[in-house]
Amino acid sequence: MQPKWMGKCPDCGTWDSMEELTEATADPHRPKAAVSEGASGGRAFLSEDDLPARPIGEIPPFETPRISSGIGEFDRVLGGGVVPGSAILLGGDPGIGKSTLLIQAGEQLARRGSRVLYVTSEESAQQTQLRARRLGAGHEKLLVYAQCNLEKISRQIQKLRPDICMIDSVQMIYQPTNTSPPGSVSQLKDCCSDLIYLAKTGGTAVCLVGHVTKQGMLAGPKLLEHIVDTVLYFEGDTHHDHRIVRCVKNRFGGTLEVGLFRMGQAGLEPVDDAASLFLEPHAEAPSGSVVTAALQGSRVLLVEVQALTAESMLGAARRKVSGCDSGRVAMIIAVLEKRAGLRLVDQDVFVNIVGGIKVTDPSGDAAIALAIAGSAMKRGLPGRALVLAELGLLGEFRGVSNLSQRLGEASRLGFKQVILPARHSANDSAAVKEAQRTMQVHLCQTIDQAVRLLE
Repeated sequence: MQPKWMGKCPDCGTWDSMEELTEATADPHRPKAAVSEGASGGRAFLSEDDLPARPIGEIPPFETPRISSGIGEFDRVLGGGVVPGSAILLGGDPGIGKSTLLIQAGEQLARRGSRVLYVTSEESAQQTQLRARRLGAGHEKLLVYAQCNLEKISRQIQKLRPDICMIDSVQMIYQPTNTSPPGSVSQLKDCCSDLIYLAKTGGTAVCLVGHVTKQGMLAGPKLLEHIVDTVLYFEGDTHHDHRIVRCVKNRFGGTLEVGLFRMGQAGLEPVDDAASLFLEPHAEAPSGSVVTAALQGSRVLLVEVQALTAESMLGAARRKVSGCDSGRVAMIIAVLEKRAGLRLVDQDVFVNIVGGIKVTDPSGDAAIALAIAGSAMKRGLPGRALVLAELGLLGEFRGVSNLSQRLGEASRLGFKQVILPARHSANDSAAVKEAQRTMQVHLCQTIDQAVRLLE
């Protein structure tokens, strides 16, 4: 039987109402993938029928070999390196440096003996080669393939059998059997599903570059973040030279880990000491400036909180916040007025986390409060002081997690004073006693006690 075009339904007589229906058939070449015991990065697979149900305690641990990218900060957010057969989704704003990072990582991987396939769907091969030349990349095992057709990309992956395949970007590739335009929901689902299937069955790690929306979220259906193994966000702005790679999901390591980079003439440079990015030396303690220690994954970042208060001339006080949650700052201002006796209702309040970093750790509440209070009172904390406490609505100082790690980083950087919640004297007495060897520790129960330390 030969297919024939029909413009009119033979039953109801309606024009342009006929739709093509394709019956789904089973793929005889697609196995029921399940990783066998001892498989190296998912390269050996068994049928589901060959794996009977067993008690969870009797299942042997699965070793996950990793391939080091040669970039320490990138390996940090991945949990130690690239896992063979894994799927990584990297998102970020246009021009932030996603392609630069992947080319640099691909060059380092190629130098270590891995075969890397870099698929560019947005640029030509010549454009990619120009960027690679600027970054000093040119290893023979770093292969570039300019293509948008997923079937052709799949054939190249099956032919070359690379260790890592980088797709830049997934929104521009398309499945020819799908009539939807590239970047649509159905295209993204089909392309990502096929690429991840290739990764799991062939052992090739796949790194997908994804676009983001105006709100900073990964574009496309949420399904993409569910089916991949690792989700990374590339953060930064054009006004600062530092870049942050943040991990929000990782099936092979910890989440909320961050990697720090500095953008230079030769590309991205890893930054080992975060203090050089976010802290500026001051000759004396200025009013409205307080330092806190934010925990990002396994790393402690010491950041400076700056606040400025000014008399409102427009009748309605303004609240402008950069780098932290504006709703939480509004709550802190209300606590200062109610519990510390400060009058801020007729004051414009501006709060900024220096360096462009975003702080969501509640341990910075007290630092924000003392920065606002210091600006309003024109007083600063004595010496080089660190503030660590979560602020409650009753004005009480609540404890913070990983106290010993935060205090250890502050001591290493030469801080001489620290303000802590009083509850830590009993719950974390060992960490407090250790800090007292190199720093003067002020234990406060409420915000008004901490405000009295301003001089």
